[in-house]
Amino acid sequence: MERFDSRFNHRKGGKLRSSWPQACALAVMALIIMPLAQANAGKANSAAYQEVTLDLDPGTKALGGEVYAEHCAACHDGNTVRAPQRYVLENVSPETILTAMIDGPMRAVASELSMEQKIAVAEFIAERKITPGEAANAGVACEGGRGRFDLDQQPVFQHWGLAKGGGHFIPRSVAQVTSEDLGALEVDWAFAYPAANRARSQPAIGAGSLFVGSQSGLVYAFDLETGCTRWQFQASAEVRNGLTLEGWEPGDEAADPLLFFGDLTGNQYAVSALTGTLRWRKRIDEHSAATLTAAAELDDGVLYVPVSSLEEGAAIARNYPCCSFRGAIVALDARSGRERWRRHFIPPAQPTGVSAAGTPQYGPSGVPIWAGMAMDEERLYIATGDDYSGSGSERSDSIIALDKASGEITWVRQARFGDIWNGSCENLDPVNCPDDNGPDYDYGAGPVIALDSQGRRVILAGDKGGVVAALDAANGDVLWKNKVGRGGVVAGINFGLAAHDGKVFVPVSDVPDGRNYDEPARPGLYALNIDTGDYVWKAPAEQDVCEGRPGCYPGYSAAISVTDDYVLAGSNEGYLRAFDLRTGTVLWEFDTTQSFLAVDGRQASGGSIGGGQAPLVVGDRIILNSGYAFAGKMPGNALLVLRPKQEP
Repeated sequence: MERFDSRFNHRKGGKLRSSWPQACALAVMALIIMPLAQANAGKANSAAYQEVTLDLDPGTKALGGEVYAEHCAACHDGNTVRAPQRYVLENVSPETILTAMIDGPMRAVASELSMEQKIAVAEFIAERKITPGEAANAGVACEGGRGRFDLDQQPVFQHWGLAKGGGHFIPRSVAQVTSEDLGALEVDWAFAYPAANRARSQPAIGAGSLFVGSQSGLVYAFDLETGCTRWQFQASAEVRNGLTLEGWEPGDEAADPLLFFGDLTGNQYAVSALTGTLRWRKRIDEHSAATLTAAAELDDGVLYVPVSSLEEGAAIARNYPCCSFRGAIVALDARSGRERWRRHFIPPAQPTGVSAAGTPQYGPSGVPIWAGMAMDEERLYIATGDDYSGSGSERSDSIIALDKASGEITWVRQARFGDIWNGSCENLDPVNCPDDNGPDYDYGAGPVIALDSQGRRVILAGDKGGVVAALDAANGDVLWKNKVGRGGVVAGINFGLAAHDGKVFVPVSDVPDGRNYDEPARPGLYALNIDTGDYVWKAPAEQDVCEGRPGCYPGYSAAISVTDDYVLAGSNEGYLRAFDLRTGTVLWEFDTTQSFLAVDGRQASGGSIGGGQAPLVVGDRIILNSGYAFAGKMPGNALLVLRPKQEP
């Protein structure tokens, strides 16, 4: 298929202005991507799971390291409660770190530092350079009527899984792009996320606006029609999860709906959807490694927040005291942020000994909630991650049903016991690796509620081991299992299933991860019968599509969506594809790995499509992000809105 032109009718408008200091220079960071097989050659496998960035110059390293040791290490290397640890900060942009020292929570600590020292320590911590440009000034400010929110247009979706059941189904009343329209799609407008090499926040749509988070921590409200910016809000760190938009009565001019999202350092936010004004912010967990990767779910005035962590990766550091985080679901009053209940899934960690490096060790730990949730009238259904340390727990790698009112556990169905793993297990010197050593086949994809042909409610789940299972929603009994993918540390089923028309649709990544397996990789998209788990169709990924491009691997790791006509899936190799719902035939594909003219005249670049975001079909538009510089995949910074060619 020929590449689409990055055609865009540039909209006129004023440049966005910001109160951020001019010294905080932001732009897309430079990134080198190399294949995982290359990254693993003669190195620890853990190198393949981290960003590969341009080296800093020796002078910056020396100065930044000196400043860090004198002013920062006592808190950020000391496992201090609430102080983000070094491994958390390494995932934050240097621009965000610099801003925190200039006009943020660290300004008092950094008050005696020169600007040269602040820049050097920011680059030292993040291990990448600050480059010219201003992130807060990206985009085009809306003018006149384009800045107004239309309260007759209620939220299109109010859940990460698009409906409470999490099935990522878009009904025909919403998805007006039919299979016949796909061939006429072209780029209507694009936005280039500044200071970004990945784009993985699932947008929320309502009031004629598109709301989305970004790697720089900027959250945007765009005019859906033109892409101009109505407002933007600066969070403390990357907003990678899906946004949740509160509903309102149509036409209620007094409405003040809230927009909910979380950041990389574990802060949950509520802002006014109409102005971007902060209503409340809450540090969701006291552990220094806590992070928010999954979207919060809103129901009947209660916001349910899943808590995960970056501690699994922190254990790569030889001297890290591994490990003490424990995952949770926290229920908050949506309007005030007041906590209603909190449910952990393992007891607090206790000392268990000393590592070979002489560092204290702790356990049990882990059981994060990486992915979105599903819910019905009475229950939440969640999928948990693995144990990081200890001797194994009974709620890791599990599907768990919780009472929504109290947080009490109704039932637990564990996929495997003893999946105890952390990043140290991939090191050449794995001092923090537990004896069990994984295999790290936990749940990264949220569960889905569906009905079988008898009207029975079932829970569908897929894990990184490549296994799809159907459970009875009443009691968690296993109805069937099917090992669709080979699986792996960064393989198998990563971020989300979809269900419709008696089928569950399964994206499989199965990228190489430096391990040897006794079965072949099976990247592709698959449809299973909800009643039996049998294959309805198979659409294996084409193996020659990458043509040697660095960071390109066939397969599907991102969440997917389904309409009455087709399944919409973004791929590791950067293609957005539509598959026939009934046969799996590829109806259409669009290569996002190109440059697109953005609304402000800058260039947006596409790459791999990954993370907990699904492509959305809203009216006559398809909306998606492109770029996923993680685990060796291709970087990018593009928000794309596709639309059938409009007649003059």
